[in-house]
Amino acid sequence: MELYKELSKDIRFIEGLNACINCGTCTAVCPAAAVSDYDPRMVVDTIQQRDEKELESLLRSDTIWLCGECLSCKTRCPRSNTPGYIIQALRALSIETGLFAESSQGQKQLAIKRTVGDHILKYGYCVYVDEVNTEMYPEQGPVWDWLKRNKELVLERLGTSYQKEQSGTLRKTSAESLNDLKRIFEETGATKRFDIIEDYSARVANSLDLDFKAERDSYFYFQYNENQQGKKSEQ
Repeated sequence: MELYKELSKDIRFIEGLNACINCGTCTAVCPAAAVSDYDPRMVVDTIQQRDEKELESLLRSDTIWLCGECLSCKTRCPRSNTPGYIIQALRALSIETGLFAESSQGQKQLAIKRTVGDHILKYGYCVYVDEVNTEMYPEQGPVWDWLKRNKELVLERLGTSYQKEQSGTLRKTSAESLNDLKRIFEETGATKRFDIIEDYSARVANSLDLDFKAERDSYFYFQYNENQQGKKSEQ
């Protein structure tokens, strides 16, 4: 596969790269650059070189997963470039080629897919009260445990439409709407992308000797809670 050729087909790449002059304004304004090694100027400079080996290295790296997609870069670039769009295109290509699985940050796509992604298809919401618990989200605190035990009463008093087939917050998404969402995912390639994430994640799990298909597989929780270096933490 010619990586640059594939990247240049993505509308986000087309809209994101006009004529970078390597001034570094994007890096100066970038929140992620202030707290990590992320450098959007470097990313765009690498892309403009059209070097296949350098591009492949970028797709294998943690770098493209550090951007928060806030698009601060879009607001300040003097040449109307948007590194955030380019990052989106790079992430898509990294997943499509399976190279995401070779970086610790890329491997965490499984955790995002199985939470936000799967929950959209299951509930019609990216975050849903039934899936939020203090085991996975300890920052919610003990009050959340109480709320979960009493959610029907609490949510009724708050005026939500929890699990009701009517308009309002937390309403039950109809089967027809969920089917429409599934079809949208299929038509846009999201379903295929989800399958790629699962497939390559299974390979990594096997290399780390971690359960992948168990009801509570250890690989998912490793990616969700522990992975910092792309390898099992020392016991």
